[in-house]
Amino acid sequence: MVDFLAENNLCGQAILRIVSCGNAIIAELLRLSEFIPGVFRLKDKADQQKYGDIIFDFSYFKGPEACEGKLEAKPELLDLDEEFRENNIEILTRFYLAFQSVHKYIVDLNRYLDDLNEGIYIQQTLETVLLNEDGKQLLCEALYLYGVMLLVIDQKIEGEVRERMLVSYYRYSAARSSADSNLDDICKLLRSTGYSSQPGAKRPPNYPESYFSRVPISETFISMVIGRLRSDDIYNQVISIYMGITVNLAEVWEPYKAAKTALNYTLDLSNVKEQASRYAAVTERVHTQVQQFLKEGCLREELVLDNIPKLLNCLRDCNVAIRWLMLHTADTACDPNNKRLRQIKDQILTDSKYNPRILFQLLLDTAQFEFILKEMFKHMLSEKQTKWENYKKEGSERMTELADVFSGVKPLTRVEKNENLQAWFREISKQIMSLNYDDSTAAGRKTVQLIQALEEVQEFHQLESNLQVCQFLADTRKFLHQMIRTINIKEEVLITMQIVGDLSYAWQLIDSFTSIMQESIRVSPSMVTKLRATFLKLASALDLPLLRINQANSPDLLSVSQYYSGELVSYVRKVLQIIPESMFTSLLKIIKLQTHDIIEVPTRLDKDKLRDYAQLGPRYEVAKLTHAISIFTEGILMMKTTLVGIIKVDPKQLLEDGIRKELVKRVALALHRGLIFNPRAKPSELMPKLKEMAATMDGFHRSFEYIQDYVNIYGLKIWQEEVSRIINYNVEQECNNFLRTKIQDWQSIYQSTHIPIPKFTPVDESVTFIGRLCREILRITDPKITCYIDQMNTWYDIKTHQEVTNSRLFSEIQDTLGTFGLNGLDRLLCFMIVKELQNFLSMFQKNILRDRTVQDTLKALMNAVSPLKGIIANSNKVYSAAIAKTQKIWTAYLDSIMKVGQMQILRRQITNELNYSCRFDSKHLAAALENLNKAILADIEAHYQNPSLPYPKEDNTLLYEITAYLEAAGIHNPLNKIYITTKRLPYFPTVNFLFLISQFPKLQYNRNLGVVCKRPADQIDWLPLVLGLLTLLKQFHSRYTEQFLALVGQFIRSTMEQCTSQKIPEMPADVVGALMFLEDYIRYTKLPRKVVEAHVPSFIFDEFRTVL
Repeated sequence: MVDFLAENNLCGQAILRIVSCGNAIIAELLRLSEFIPGVFRLKDKADQQKYGDIIFDFSYFKGPEACEGKLEAKPELLDLDEEFRENNIEILTRFYLAFQSVHKYIVDLNRYLDDLNEGIYIQQTLETVLLNEDGKQLLCEALYLYGVMLLVIDQKIEGEVRERMLVSYYRYSAARSSADSNLDDICKLLRSTGYSSQPGAKRPPNYPESYFSRVPISETFISMVIGRLRSDDIYNQVISIYMGITVNLAEVWEPYKAAKTALNYTLDLSNVKEQASRYAAVTERVHTQVQQFLKEGCLREELVLDNIPKLLNCLRDCNVAIRWLMLHTADTACDPNNKRLRQIKDQILTDSKYNPRILFQLLLDTAQFEFILKEMFKHMLSEKQTKWENYKKEGSERMTELADVFSGVKPLTRVEKNENLQAWFREISKQIMSLNYDDSTAAGRKTVQLIQALEEVQEFHQLESNLQVCQFLADTRKFLHQMIRTINIKEEVLITMQIVGDLSYAWQLIDSFTSIMQESIRVSPSMVTKLRATFLKLASALDLPLLRINQANSPDLLSVSQYYSGELVSYVRKVLQIIPESMFTSLLKIIKLQTHDIIEVPTRLDKDKLRDYAQLGPRYEVAKLTHAISIFTEGILMMKTTLVGIIKVDPKQLLEDGIRKELVKRVALALHRGLIFNPRAKPSELMPKLKEMAATMDGFHRSFEYIQDYVNIYGLKIWQEEVSRIINYNVEQECNNFLRTKIQDWQSIYQSTHIPIPKFTPVDESVTFIGRLCREILRITDPKITCYIDQMNTWYDIKTHQEVTNSRLFSEIQDTLGTFGLNGLDRLLCFMIVKELQNFLSMFQKNILRDRTVQDTLKALMNAVSPLKGIIANSNKVYSAAIAKTQKIWTAYLDSIMKVGQMQILRRQITNELNYSCRFDSKHLAAALENLNKAILADIEAHYQNPSLPYPKEDNTLLYEITAYLEAAGIHNPLNKIYITTKRLPYFPTVNFLFLISQFPKLQYNRNLGVVCKRPADQIDWLPLVLGLLTLLKQFHSRYTEQFLALVGQFIRSTMEQCTSQKIPEMPADVVGALMFLEDYIRYTKLPRKVVEAHVPSFIFDEFRTVL
């Protein structure tokens, strides 16, 4: 009969593919369970309030029209719903495909069973497949994997969450309109069961059988599978279902009378006591044996070959004892609310004399013993044939030599010629040479016969008298014995070891021993070498899900291998993280000693003060701590490069990643705690907290500089990479507030699985420390309460006239957070400006374009001022009337403009600081960037004058990339930036002009300070007003600016004309204000003076300067 798993056996290959697919589905479900968007749990109040109206469970299907109607009634809900879709459709699709594959799996299995019944597979029926060893195994596995899938889904992805995700997918995807979609069937299969994985949660009635029966499976098939399994063994009441998912049969079999009765004998307390006591004795016995075997020089090749059964029995007993104790003493082994199970567990703990440290030591020693044996057997297997042939050759040559001795030709002391013995030994030599390695059974039997023959010839021919002949015979017998030993080295031994040593049941339980492992490493870093064997033993668990995938040649092999290997490597990292943690603890002590205790030795020193500066005590302490750090490093590097699953683990990389992880954890926490501000504090806590934070960061930096040589890492490189990553990640998270399509953690280029940046609960409206820092700076420099003097780069309090802060603030941020921090702050301000400008446009639409009165006023004004080149008669009346009718809109307008202006001032300060530090610290980079920038701009300008000249193509990233460098080096002007895309807005220049002249009455010119507000209550700051207006105009077409400047020019000319006609000698304050605005406008935009002189005669400017 054809082998069931042969490639040409369609029946076998079909079920093998199904089982392979089942293992891959479970890996995907486990992988996805770690990426459930928290919002679908609706755990906290904020999520419930924000998303409660757009996330539905299956109750949605009772009346989808009503639910959608509620959304459509509120535009803000529709907008939120669309934003939610954009952010989550990718992950929802991934979850839906996984759920769909579960449904497809059971449909495929049912179709396979139908095909068997209908005779599609020639000569194969359900009965014949179950009679075949492989067939029976695969059919049982297929059914079992389906059960595992459903249980994994219920344990890892709660019922309510599943329902919400499926409804969201249904609403957001095209599946609702697709005719061939089986979404209904998937929803029926995966609707909530009421099960909760929380400890102590009550089990739903008829669970899990009602859940399993949602898609009917042939009852004949199930009963036949159970019939085949009845003879199989069940070891204990706590079992592992799949990759460490454990259940207590006493708990899960509670509703089933027959099963419960069958289990009751096992759970009888006297029986439990007997079992526990037996395992306590076994543990003690086998541990002593294993420790004996592990003694140096004990496990030699000869001993191993002579004692294979004994060694395997010892290994089996060790693993069975570990398995029983681990499963039955685990915290997950029983429900804490179940009195009977708690009693059984307590009995087991008492009678097995359970001590987690002893059990862990047994696991450690067993893993080491197993590892050594496997390595020895692999080595012996690789050399098996070579050695066997060598022994055969040696034995044959000895016999040939003896034959020569009895021929009388070779003289040997006191050996007479004996032709019979000569012929006999030659025959034995031929017999030895004729032994065939490939026919090991026949060769083994023949070798035993040859050994007996050699023993007999020694006895019957009185050859004992000649020692040399005896020696030759003894050597040959020894070689023949070695041949028997060598031929007995079979791969089956390795397979047995693999099966016996399976640790897949501990895939999750092993975590309960993490603290013991870490404590052992902390006490003795060399423990890492022993742990290596334990990690490799745990890696053998990967064979369980991968076996069928490999057999089926499935493309899922790599993905599933990567998932489980990645999980295991993450666990290895978690255990070994104690080393960087311990190193940093020592480091903090070193820093404390270096900063506070050890005095720096001066260049010149009096001899009698030498002892004071020697400070032998603190220096000895530093040396001791440094030595401890290097010992930890040595410990992890002893581990050697190890292949964990399919991932190569390099101990040096592991150490570096561990150090990075610890650094990130500590720096992120320091930044989070150090940059929390009290908005009511007077004066602001900003500068003191920045100084304190700078000292903390300097401490970290110095410690890294100190440690790098002792642990052989590039300290400065790691420091810069990780600090920049922390800051960039926090900026990204803060900017998410302003983005419609948010960047999730798994999409972020700054977040890492192995070296994660921790997230902290927000303490105010800001998400991260960078947001808190930015909002604190905006709070203390608010133009409503401060006055900014540009010449001094300083903000003063409007009421007290005390200095609030100055440009030194940005140098302090540079010292604390470096260039990355300043750059991140700048980026966040950009997002805030964009948000403010978008709010402004909404306000413009609402307050101006939809207000009929304002529209009529603007229309009348435009008629009155046309043409713009002319002069308006009775201008004062015309302007005052327009301002009076639009008075109500200016408060919100002023607020928006000043916020933008304030943020632009901050951006200019940041740019100056970045540019200064770049020129100071990296003058070559600054020069190179400036020249490259000028060269590119010159080329672009040349292209526009002559289009045949080259220009960067659309797919060329040069302009995009150089912009990032220029902004980081402060080589740009924030005032020239386009923040938003805009459409044509009617009356836009007129509105801005009216707004500007409406503010002049509140302002006055001061010879020392420039333009300031007349009364502090007016809350206007000149420069934010100018820069805000300038930024706003920059977002629109240049003709709007041209028209705006023409209106300002006409206002100046008309007012001056009116003054002249009325013979008023002084220049009016409003004209001074308008001229000051134009002066500042050309100063900050860096435009030539002729731009404004086109609208205002130069003599007015000249006279204005003399007035000032």
